[in-house]
Amino acid sequence: MLLETDDETVIDSLNRNAREVAVEQFGNTVWLRALIEWSNVCRNDCLYCGIRRSNPHIARYSLSHEQILSCCDQAWKLGLRTFVLQGGENPSAAAALAQTVAEIRASWPEAAITLSLGELPYDTYALLRRSGANRYLLRHETANPVHYARLHPASMRLETRLACLRQLQELGFRTGMGIMVGSPYQTIGDLIADIRLIEAFRPGMIGIGPFIPQPDTPFGDRPAGSAALTLRLYAILRLMLPSVWIPATTALGTLLPGGRKAGILAGANVMMPNFTPPAQRNAYALYAGKTDSAREAADNLTLVLQELESIGYHV
Repeated sequence: MLLETDDETVIDSLNRNAREVAVEQFGNTVWLRALIEWSNVCRNDCLYCGIRRSNPHIARYSLSHEQILSCCDQAWKLGLRTFVLQGGENPSAAAALAQTVAEIRASWPEAAITLSLGELPYDTYALLRRSGANRYLLRHETANPVHYARLHPASMRLETRLACLRQLQELGFRTGMGIMVGSPYQTIGDLIADIRLIEAFRPGMIGIGPFIPQPDTPFGDRPAGSAALTLRLYAILRLMLPSVWIPATTALGTLLPGGRKAGILAGANVMMPNFTPPAQRNAYALYAGKTDSAREAADNLTLVLQELESIGYHV
């Protein structure tokens, strides 16, 4: 089985084939997205997440309207054409964010606006769509409802998450889903179910990164997920869905030196340099040791460009 083999010849062949498919689809090109972590306020208490509601050890923040627009302006001037607004699940704040989304759309009509704000009411999704957002990433985390229950508080249910994903598609968002690789209690059978769910849903984006423990959570003492298995899933999903967007995630780069480059060479085609103001970036503590957290946005972009150039890719 591809998910369990230790045969380096098989693994190398898998990565090579995925890379060839990605090059056929996109050329030696990687798309850059400007990541703006706009708020770490979250109503949920997920057992793996550093911005969980009950964590008293982080300073809560929400970027102002002006700060978000400033981040977008900086990214646009540096040549990026997609803004990714990511934040904790906070329905009232998400609805208020619609005004900012509308101004982003008016100021940069050619830009793509991606949101990742968790589970929200249908009316809020619709409002954000009307305001100009056109993409939405909502990781499903696991296709196994029992596993889902072991990662989340009792108030959260997998069927609600999947219903939100269907609603986002119905509203015309280019919709993304995904998982953490190596999350506590995850089995190979769970990963197979995730692959089948992704295959059936046919998302526009797939967000996959390794689980990295955060010390202020109930899973803070659990081992990190496998970077190698994460890369293998990139390759499998690239072969399964040739035209899907797959980011080489910051979590992969945090866990594995050179991990983002390895992700591109395993079939990923997106990178997301961080444009969150440095004063707030460390407080967006989903997991421990986030790479590039101290760098300015322009320095993050320079690093990404250098990484890509070193393996023969361009943006």
